[in-house]
Amino acid sequence: MGISQQHVDNVVVRLACSRQEIEAAQHLRYKVFYEEYGAIPTPEMRAARRDFDEYDDVADHLIVVDQAIHDPGQRIVGTYRMLQQGAANRLGHFYTSSEYDISPLVRSGASLLELGRSCVLAEYRTRPVLQLLWQGITNYMLDHNTGLMFGCASLHGTDIAAMAMPLSYLYHYHLAPAGICPRALGPRYIDMNVVPKDQIDVKTAFAALPPLIKGYLRLGASIGDGAVIDEQFNTTDVCIVLPISQVTARYRKHYSRKVNRDIPGAIAEAAADDGIALAAQPAV
Repeated sequence: MGISQQHVDNVVVRLACSRQEIEAAQHLRYKVFYEEYGAIPTPEMRAARRDFDEYDDVADHLIVVDQAIHDPGQRIVGTYRMLQQGAANRLGHFYTSSEYDISPLVRSGASLLELGRSCVLAEYRTRPVLQLLWQGITNYMLDHNTGLMFGCASLHGTDIAAMAMPLSYLYHYHLAPAGICPRALGPRYIDMNVVPKDQIDVKTAFAALPPLIKGYLRLGASIGDGAVIDEQFNTTDVCIVLPISQVTARYRKHYSRKVNRDIPGAIAEAAADDGIALAAQPAV
């Protein structure tokens, strides 16, 4: 059961503004990734009960804050990590580079923003809260003149045969254009073209996707070539690619209205938006 509307009114989305808030976001990630979904922490993470890595120090952390909770260590109920291209350049690489060759994205000339480490506490995984989170992402993207968002998104589990239908659906219906198509690194590459296109039940395959990937597809995202197994997180990852100019007309209008700002770029054809809406009815 989700939180009440009265409770939702206490929820705000903003950037973390202190080390304490970043550590609270890392603690939330630990609760969701390791305690809820069974990822394997390092000994250091287990001792601290926080999920952390080298990217946290150079990234911005979007946080969902329940202002009705007074304990600063517990009031962060959702988070998204935002890594700008300049910060990644200073570090030397993006997180996604450990799984994918993203050189086509770098060569595109677009200003890149990597999204990652997304999680929300179970009771807050409601449409109003998730929309607030995306409004925060929209504002951040506009503030930093982002041209293309990307990052890894996961399907739970590592049994490729069990997820052959949704992976094949992504390959046949949502593969990124050649000029901006990351490819899974050689030794980690897993072919997503498992089921022939004419044997895919589109509605069933779409329904089998995790909510986060469904949401990206509704926005107009495409998928890189090849999946990657992440043994630590017990997931199978795909690479999301979303040029801002390709955000579908329906969602461009929606989020422009929500943040009272225009989203730049050419409006996608309404027919393309209708195709996504047909395959994907709104869901939390």
